[in-house]
Amino acid sequence: MSKNLPYIMPAAQPQVEEAFASYQTTHQFYHEVQSRSEFQRYCDWYYTTAEQNRQDLKKMRGELNIFQWFRRR
Repeated sequence: MSKNLPYIMPAAQPQVEEAFASYQTTHQFYHEVQSRSEFQRYCDWYYTTAEQNRQDLKKMRGELNIFQWFRRR
């Protein structure tokens, strides 16, 4: 079957190959830009959430712990 393939599909012309190569390069570039921007948004969200959690923990440590009264014997 593979020896019949050249007869079924004609060879691509050089200008078509160049067009596909430039399209593929452009597609890969935009995909890379999108991936990096999504990763940057995730990192920003992560650092914001982590800072908020640190502040909440600091606030909770300063509050009165009512459950300690029940745990003491």
